[in-house]
Amino acid sequence: MYGYVNTMKAKPGHRDEVVSILVSGADGLRAAGCRLYAVGVSDQDEQTILVSELWESKEHHDVSLRLPETRAAIAAAMPMLTGEFDSKEATIVGGLL
Repeated sequence: MYGYVNTMKAKPGHRDEVVSILVSGADGLRAAGCRLYAVGVSDQDEQTILVSELWESKEHHDVSLRLPETRAAIAAAMPMLTGEFDSKEATIVGGLL
């Protein structure tokens, strides 16, 4: 299993709109091999968005980035983001799955 955690910062006043875009595309991810797609907001500031993902494999994740609905969501959200991103990848070895 492949894990991916991403944080991003929305421009002031746009966090909720970006979150709405990110959550709206979740339906098609299960068919693409996604086991978990969780979007959260920081309790420490009003700009940070966190996305946690669990995939069958890294390849499944990579293919999902080429889906039309994923590309449309990214294109819609990008103008509302500051460009500050941080991501971590992991091989999932156990836990509550």
